[in-house]
Amino acid sequence: MQVVAHRGASHEIAEHTLGAYLEAIRIGADGLECDVRLTADGHLVCVHDRDLRRTASNRGVVSTMDLDELDALDFGSWKNPWHDLDDEAPDRDPELSKVLTLRKLLETVADCGRRVELAIETKHPTRYGGLVERRLVQLLDEFGWTGADAPVRVMSFSLTAMQRIEALAPDLARVILIEKAHHWPVLRRLIGKDWIIGPGIGELTDHPGLGRRLREAGRRVHVWTVNTDEQLALCQDLGVEMIITDRPAYMLEKVRG
Repeated sequence: MQVVAHRGASHEIAEHTLGAYLEAIRIGADGLECDVRLTADGHLVCVHDRDLRRTASNRGVVSTMDLDELDALDFGSWKNPWHDLDDEAPDRDPELSKVLTLRKLLETVADCGRRVELAIETKHPTRYGGLVERRLVQLLDEFGWTGADAPVRVMSFSLTAMQRIEALAPDLARVILIEKAHHWPVLRRLIGKDWIIGPGIGELTDHPGLGRRLREAGRRVHVWTVNTDEQLALCQDLGVEMIITDRPAYMLEKVRG
């Protein structure tokens, strides 16, 4: 079972920051998960929410801002607002708390000295529609990461987005994310047999039949977001291939012993 760091080591360090991903690599995570959005000037950045109120104390909307505007913001302080009052806290490196471009994350993974998987989710709906997937494939192609051996899987809740990826880079692994268990009977008729299924742990817990049906169908399953012993045990019972977790160090210890 692969252990993939959800937005980096986000339980301890602010999500989607370079610091969170460097920590996930350091502790040995098998992979890194990120969400990507497109800026007004065409850069893919690792940000989950459409606006910045939660992670950068700013009312701006990612899709309406240029990268330079985002680069001026602090994406790390919200995680530990009392940092400056803690005499024992280590000095904060502002470079590790800036907005993270997907290009920088890819460069970090390429240079880390071992194979680290990337699970990249494209966020929809967005004003840029299919441009997000086109830019993503263009960037991955620069790294030579659009083939079947690429350390990349692309994910989305949007069926249309995944169909775009299939058309643009047919060899890339695709994960259709499932928010509600009752969506599966419809989706299974629309997707390829090689598509990976990505249900949330809440749906697997509340609807045991979903996991059983996926296993009986021989589907590869990647589950988000697995943070407790009970959730991990359920995934192990189902033979889940990959878990995405906010607590990669803890889950690595549990999975690897």
